[in-house]
Amino acid sequence: MLARVALGIAMIFAGIGHLSFARVEFQAQVPNWVPMNKDLVVILSGIVEIMLGLALTFWTTYKVQIGLTLAIFFVLVFPGNIAQYTNGIDAFGLDTDRARLIRLFFQPVLILWALWSTGALQFLVKKLS
Repeated sequence: MLARVALGIAMIFAGIGHLSFARVEFQAQVPNWVPMNKDLVVILSGIVEIMLGLALTFWTTYKVQIGLTLAIFFVLVFPGNIAQYTNGIDAFGLDTDRARLIRLFFQPVLILWALWSTGALQFLVKKLS
């Protein structure tokens, strides 16, 4: 439960950052090929992050489904991290190619955290066996 709530709080904080103090930093992660205004993408993804964070923290009846949804969200935003690396964009203190590359390895950790902390990983293992 603690890992799920901690991730939920982190998502809420990140979502608030999308809408306020880190908005420009998040815009730097939106790939150039996304056919939308970068600021709009950041705002919409921030709203989604807040909603997922609140759901993860408080809506325990559907925690497996929320965990699966959050894992999918983490997969969908991963191209932004790749674009930041491949385009050499400085944001969030990631000002070297090495730092941007290391950042890429944390996305699978977030995906596993979302799945494990909600019971979705056990659900998937059971479904696949």
